[in-house]
Amino acid sequence: MDDTGHWSPRCELPDTLVRPSRIDPSGLTGPTRGQAQGGRWRVTTHGWYVPSHVGSSCVEQRILEQGMRVRTRGAVTGWASLRWRGATYFDGWADGRGGQLPIPLLRRAGGRRLLAERAEVSRRQLPPYDREFVRGLWCTTRDRAVFDEVHRLRSLRPAVTALCMSLAAGLTTLSSLRGYAERRVAWEAIPLFRDVLTFGNERFRSPPEVAMHLCWRLDALLPEPLVNPPVFDLDGRFVGIPDLLDPVAGVVGEYAGAVHRGRERHRQDVVREERFRDVGLEPFTVVAGDLADLPLVVGRMRSTRGRARFLAAEERKWTLTPPPWWSPPSWLSPRYLDAQIISSAPGGMISASNYPP
Repeated sequence: MDDTGHWSPRCELPDTLVRPSRIDPSGLTGPTRGQAQGGRWRVTTHGWYVPSHVGSSCVEQRILEQGMRVRTRGAVTGWASLRWRGATYFDGWADGRGGQLPIPLLRRAGGRRLLAERAEVSRRQLPPYDREFVRGLWCTTRDRAVFDEVHRLRSLRPAVTALCMSLAAGLTTLSSLRGYAERRVAWEAIPLFRDVLTFGNERFRSPPEVAMHLCWRLDALLPEPLVNPPVFDLDGRFVGIPDLLDPVAGVVGEYAGAVHRGRERHRQDVVREERFRDVGLEPFTVVAGDLADLPLVVGRMRSTRGRARFLAAEERKWTLTPPPWWSPPSWLSPRYLDAQIISSAPGGMISASNYPP
């Protein structure tokens, strides 16, 4: 999708966060014991308090409060570490619809594994080089946080989405994550982590793009497409940036979420689709809700590819080579452009039997 203003993979820490305080007999740095027993303060974790007007619905406030459990002996990890570093996708809700997720914490010492409503504290391995102090909290490093989130999810497709959204937020790179996997050969969940890395791509911008891409590869069993490549006509005019491009067949795939429902946005989408058709590309669209019906989407993908022209490179009316005047949007960094594989050779097929929905 060309319009990225409605969703960004990066977010900032709210400026309204309140750090929990210990009981202070003087009442200067925290509540007195008497004040703590009144209604003006609430307990966040054992021995820590915030004023009662400070709500806990903000995910960053929840992370800050529960992170006090592991100040010197552990770290915030998984999705919470990624969110604390500014990754939008990790909002602390189960599947975006269920209840709040407990804050995942690692603690190197100090008691048994604890599962509570507000936090999940585990004593898995935590070497010193896997933690660092970030904005007032001890957190696992970026790569360890991604690994722990994959370990928590235990399923390929949501784990691929989580990994790709950490990449979209600019927190780490595929190269760095691959290096982390090579150094953790004997750890639990490493086999899944390696599988997830095979589907990693630094060009995704939203979770539905990842889901559509995985449907293309694992369910439709089609060759690996390009992700968010800028497309131009042979006169150097900008055509668009499709979510998915099969350069061999000449197919573009687009995900149209809720923001595309407005009249003006729909008009723009129709014009954009015409531009793709004018240069010989065959488009298909997946709208919100379609991805819950995989046979429907698979049929649409395969029928679109069946109509495509499969033109040789010298016959195409489009190109992926930008003209000298073109300036890429800010989110399409040079690193992403350099990583894009521009090829007319067929990509490999993947067996879906190893990766169930």
